[in-house]
Amino acid sequence: MTMEPTRLRLLVALAVLAGAVGWAAAKLVDAYANRTLPVPWTMAVAMAMLALALALWARGTKARLSGREGTKPMDPIVAARTAALALAGSRTGALVAGFYLGVGIALVPDWSVPAVRDRIVVALVTVGFAVLVVAAAIWLERICRIPPDDAPRDASDDDTL
Repeated sequence: MTMEPTRLRLLVALAVLAGAVGWAAAKLVDAYANRTLPVPWTMAVAMAMLALALALWARGTKARLSGREGTKPMDPIVAARTAALALAGSRTGALVAGFYLGVGIALVPDWSVPAVRDRIVVALVTVGFAVLVVAAAIWLERICRIPPDDAPRDASDDDTL
């Protein structure tokens, strides 16, 4: 089984589905609990840390796979696991972004209430960091791609002098 590159339409579909779930969850909590869905700052912080971690991992992976001086070559199994991490990161970021965008949209009618306004802002900040997670994950995925066998080889790929 081969791993296919992440398609933008898949990420958009995941975000739209998660957005519908987020919107419905916010409306259900409002209707049945008579309060707004909590939107914690910790989720925004977690997405920011995840985006930073993926970006730093991508930078280090690029250096190791390109054979930059002073770096240790990457074990093939670590490269494969890194590619799987990139796939998981892009999908997770899309789901989180969609969910919190849906929550934010559901809360917009109550914008005049200061507590709700704060939750909308936190939801949008979370969406922004989740989009950064997607971007870092896609970058990491691109770094881990292996060129097809029929692709022309670069002169730097040759082992002979």
